[in-house]
Amino acid sequence: MITDSITNPIIAYSKALYNVFPGFKPEEINFITSKITVTKLDTKKLFLMAGKVQENLVFVFKGLLRVFYINDKGEEITIAFAKENSHATDYSAFINQAPSKYHIETLESSLLVNVPFTLIQECYAKYKNFEKYGRLIAERHLIKRQNRIESFLFENAEQRYLNFISKNKDILNRISLTHLSSFLGIKRQTLTRIRKKIIVL
Repeated sequence: MITDSITNPIIAYSKALYNVFPGFKPEEINFITSKITVTKLDTKKLFLMAGKVQENLVFVFKGLLRVFYINDKGEEITIAFAKENSHATDYSAFINQAPSKYHIETLESSLLVNVPFTLIQECYAKYKNFEKYGRLIAERHLIKRQNRIESFLFENAEQRYLNFISKNKDILNRISLTHLSSFLGIKRQTLTRIRKKIIVL
């Protein structure tokens, strides 16, 4: 029987719940983990298509995903990456169960923990601690979104790149320059120049 979080997605998700809210009781963790599922997706597979309602909150146990939209020029614009121990979700659309404006695609073969929206609502109704957890997750999402907005308002391209690599060294070599430049809001050629400048320095 597998019992460690390195090889067991359910155990890893349990630990992630505790990391956000240490006050969970074992019975609360057992309730949610007994009803979640695990999905394996190959590389370059769409987990979510724009226009569809995301029915499951997704916790990434293994792999890497990106969230993107297609602009009026037909260009793919990456707005987020989801790595291990994070969620791959259009959060605003998910909590409202509204059609998403974004696609979510695997960049690597991925093992995903699926938490149904209906199960989350059941947890909120049954346990007060899940309401506290949900508030903390919402606050984290709001801060993350605000930080991204302010990075475009107050930082130049080089600063955005340096901040990205300082926080995401573990995925820097796992994503393409095309996807990264799109995420940073710059041309690929600009990103190449920035990288060369930093190497020289």
